[in-house]
Amino acid sequence: MKAWVDIYIGLGSNLDQPLQHVQQAFHELAQHKHLRNAKLSSIYQSKPVGPQDQPDFINAVAYAQTQLGPHDVLDVLQGLEQAHGRERIRHWGERSLDLDLLLYGNAQIHTPRLTVPHAHMLQRSFVLYPLADLVPNLCFDNGLNFSRELNALSFDLELVQKGI
Repeated sequence: MKAWVDIYIGLGSNLDQPLQHVQQAFHELAQHKHLRNAKLSSIYQSKPVGPQDQPDFINAVAYAQTQLGPHDVLDVLQGLEQAHGRERIRHWGERSLDLDLLLYGNAQIHTPRLTVPHAHMLQRSFVLYPLADLVPNLCFDNGLNFSRELNALSFDLELVQKGI
């Protein structure tokens, strides 16, 4: 039997009742048969990255444990995105649901489909602040200091809902 692996998932939405998309996606993740011990960070509102002619985003980070491989987790996440009407129209554009596998245990993965740790997570306050809600003393195997990375970012978020 495979060991359970800690995973962190970024959740975001800025279309069609984004708060409900994020909350429902977390509920679906928490109920998934291959995930356990799911927790959700506080939920934040943030300005979009990239094109600014779109609504603000609602963002959070979820924690769970899984025995699935990282690409299987990605398949689950992309299936949820599609179930929520995700359309990939433009890079960094608006979306009904965006789910990113941020961390998969201590794995470093670089494939055409998946990069873990997520390539841009250390530059994004809407990822690091919710991640800090769940695991304030996170340590990276590559020597990065989570607290230093977090403090280097401005807190440009609006708290929407405290974590559950």
